[in-house]
Amino acid sequence: MQSLLLFIDKVSTWIGQFFSWLILALTLMISWEVFSRYFLDNPHAWAFDVMSMMYGSLFMMAGAYTLSKNGHVRGDVLYGFFPPRLQAWLDLILYLVFFIPGVFALAYAGYGFAADSWAINEHSNITADGPPVYPFKTILPIAGAFLLAQGLVEIVRCIVCIKQGEWPKRGEDVDEVDVEKLKEMVNVKDEDIAKLDALVTAGKGTK
Repeated sequence: MQSLLLFIDKVSTWIGQFFSWLILALTLMISWEVFSRYFLDNPHAWAFDVMSMMYGSLFMMAGAYTLSKNGHVRGDVLYGFFPPRLQAWLDLILYLVFFIPGVFALAYAGYGFAADSWAINEHSNITADGPPVYPFKTILPIAGAFLLAQGLVEIVRCIVCIKQGEWPKRGEDVDEVDVEKLKEMVNVKDEDIAKLDALVTAGKGTK
């Protein structure tokens, strides 16, 4: 069971990392459009639509990745103090009541939007030569399907935690900076930081 959960985590991670390259593409495209608009006096009317679709694709396809890393924002002022079993019960109820119906609706409705868009060869109507919209709308059901699959994995994790009393492990990925580990790597001690703070404070006081 754990190997299956980690496999789906890896799929979600790979998809999120793959679509993260859109950040670079967006940066380059925005930079070029600003240069073209203000220095070459040659703006492109379709650029804004393309940027919006690229960002929307990145946002939607990163959903399953973020969920697999337990990275979505939550109001955990009290949640963090609860024992794992209570956390799992709360998560399980919320997944079943809100998450699954909402994401299923996203995938189902998104499929209809995408099918209609392909049927009429939909293009953006902001400009006369607007870019095609149907590839972007195809992302809707795909993102919904991956998010739903990852949500089912999280439900299984909740059930495992309720039975075992602790959360099962997740796949490893890029972590935030571990300050304590960084201190060890550069041989910096807390007392050294305190001395530095004291020197900085003393320096400010003499000005």
